[in-house]
Amino acid sequence: GFLLRARVLKLYRQALRAARKAPHDSRAELKQVIKQEMESNRDCKDRQKIRFLISEGTERLKGLTEMLGMQGHC
Repeated sequence: GFLLRARVLKLYRQALRAARKAPHDSRAELKQVIKQEMESNRDCKDRQKIRFLISEGTERLKGLTEMLGMQGHC
């Protein structure tokens, strides 16, 4: 459980860091969504599901980061 927990926390921190790059008016909402996603799965004990959620979250974060990165170039 410890390694999975560390991966979840790392993903959470990365997501919040990415949210800081969002436009000011949508930043708080984005952080709220990230927190809710984490909270809603907080009590999950199914290791397979946790791994799935981590990989899904990583993909979503990648998409978000790319999108936010492009916004700066417009």
